[in-house]
Amino acid sequence: MKLAVIGTGYVGLVSGVCFSELGNEVICVDNALSKIELLNKGDVPIHEPGLKELIASNTEAGRLSFTTDLAAAVSASEIIIIAVGTPSLPDGKANLAYIEQAAAEIGRAINGYKVVVVKSTVPVGTNEKVAAIIRNYAAEFFDFASVPEFLREGTAVKDTLNPDRIIIGTESERAAEMLTALHRPLTDQITITDVRSSEMIKYASNAFLATKISFINEIANICEKVGADVEEVAKGMGMDRRIGSSFLKAGIGYGGSCFPKDTQALIQIAGQMDYDFKLLKSVVEVNRDQRFNVIRKLDELLGDVTGRTIGIWGLAFKPETDDVRDAPAFEIMETLLERGALVKAYDPIASSNFERAFDRSEVDYCTSAQEAAEGADALCILTEWKEFINIPLSDVQKWLKTPNLIDGRNIYREEDLEATPFAYYSIGRPKMNNGVKETNPILSF
Repeated sequence: MKLAVIGTGYVGLVSGVCFSELGNEVICVDNALSKIELLNKGDVPIHEPGLKELIASNTEAGRLSFTTDLAAAVSASEIIIIAVGTPSLPDGKANLAYIEQAAAEIGRAINGYKVVVVKSTVPVGTNEKVAAIIRNYAAEFFDFASVPEFLREGTAVKDTLNPDRIIIGTESERAAEMLTALHRPLTDQITITDVRSSEMIKYASNAFLATKISFINEIANICEKVGADVEEVAKGMGMDRRIGSSFLKAGIGYGGSCFPKDTQALIQIAGQMDYDFKLLKSVVEVNRDQRFNVIRKLDELLGDVTGRTIGIWGLAFKPETDDVRDAPAFEIMETLLERGALVKAYDPIASSNFERAFDRSEVDYCTSAQEAAEGADALCILTEWKEFINIPLSDVQKWLKTPNLIDGRNIYREEDLEATPFAYYSIGRPKMNNGVKETNPILSF
């Protein structure tokens, strides 16, 4: 099939490239000339494992191209996929300006029957508004559909080529048949539903996953107080098929471009319908507070952080991506600076992106994990990069001024800390001091 993908962010670029890998002819469109020039040179504007290689092979095969000419791309294609950003507005609502602009341009360019697909995450009812905008300009008939994405940054290529399911929301049998044929090479788990339910499925899915994360973090906080191990608790919970083990990893909370944005948007959608989504509001509140556990543990270890040097390992919101949107590191580092700490920070991939967003002269952005740890009074691990996991604790001990370690992602095991001098605080597990696990007082009832 011939496809035009409008928008070359994470969703658009990965989707377009993967569709070309399936043998389709794909034109990826973006109005940012610098990004298109970069892609045409074979470079990739985002860090995503496997993506650069797929771009190179499919471009060479003639199945994949990049352009700023939306009209030409639409005219040459059967299926138009809208994958532009819908960032949050200050009040939490989704900003639909980019998708509305794309709809108008698509309408002016339609030169025959097309299927227009919205893959961007949008509030319920947006597809109908997009279709109305296109109709205002289009002289030809078209169908529209909602096909939400469920990819995860860091594993986006794998998720796109091996999806759990494909949701197609449309009222058109013709569009449903075309989109089923397009996605059938990926999976036979294809569900056809109405447009509004399709839109809601994406928000409901992300809200539920965010709820699981906040729930296990609350359990982790209780585990610390009663002397239980949250990883053992999560393992036992996950063995129940009704619960499942995914998204039950305790830490310092979620970040990125999806969960924070989509939870706030769903709260706003509910509010517009005069419904108070109390559960999801609590999920968001718990998530924000969870990142400050790092500060609380530092206070317990050091007392006052004023004048103390704090090493930070990890700035991306998760490993295998350079995305720093809503990363916990922002609020943690801001709080440390407000309290007069000296901060040394390092990330294998995301340092430059983070520094552009958090350009503070008080922060020493380092070029290695060793540099960030050397001479520090404490080291905080905020992203579970493999590079950090593979560094021997004996090296970390040598680098630090004092062996204080805050493991915000639980990358070390109890046995790793045995026979070491570390004061070790993790998430939802007993503290360790000089290789010995601290025991909590016996509970009285």
